[in-house]
Amino acid sequence: MVLPPDYHLHTAFCRHATGWPADYAACALEHGLTEIGFSDHAPLADDTFDDWRMRQDQLAEYVAQVRFAQGRHPSLTIKLGLELDYFPGQIEWIKDLAGRYPWDYLIGSVHYARPGWAIDNPAQRGEWDRYGVFETWALYFERLSEAVNTGLFDIIGHPDLPKKFGYYPDQDCTPLYRRFLESARKHPLALELNTAGLRKECREIYPGITFLRLACAVGVPITFGSDAHAPAEVGLNLAAAVALARQAGYTHSCRFSQRQASPSVF
Repeated sequence: MVLPPDYHLHTAFCRHATGWPADYAACALEHGLTEIGFSDHAPLADDTFDDWRMRQDQLAEYVAQVRFAQGRHPSLTIKLGLELDYFPGQIEWIKDLAGRYPWDYLIGSVHYARPGWAIDNPAQRGEWDRYGVFETWALYFERLSEAVNTGLFDIIGHPDLPKKFGYYPDQDCTPLYRRFLESARKHPLALELNTAGLRKECREIYPGITFLRLACAVGVPITFGSDAHAPAEVGLNLAAAVALARQAGYTHSCRFSQRQASPSVF
């Protein structure tokens, strides 16, 4: 089986992963991948905001290291991307970053549902009891829809991230999914199948099958990503993600170059 591109790779630049782009590229070739893409956490205007993303003074070196990996491994297609956190009020900063380099794609993600609270941060897990499960899911999808409506992103990362610790609402989330997916279809952009959920407490790919079937019915395209934080995780469980995509009705995914998507059979 030829695996699809793995477009969600982090490196030591984001301060909570290990290895450098050339290390990931070498592992990708060992695992039989033909295309990968790097998407380290982009810096924010305030370098002190948190401690799990690049600093501003590292961005140029990040790009240089991806270019080095491209030169070191010419038989592997290597794309240059970023994962950017969406916050209300951050649009101008995101536009600034988007214009600095010839990115192949930009992944838009929401980690902070409320100011100061990253919903996937184990150190802040107690906030779930404070704010409530359904209320947090609803706010998360509101933020995710806002991100889509900016038109600044090419891919939405780990789209049902709130399930990471196994917190699922009792209420039906289909209306939340549908509103978000209708926005995604209009802009348009791709939805990421992210296998990191299999390594978390939810033990499930982001997004789950109900969400993904709805995305397919609405007509939102997809990409794949391992969300690797170490070279050995490159391509991890992508075969399972492909099987899930087929179960949901997909036959194609997107490849990106210079922020332009093209369909690819998997």
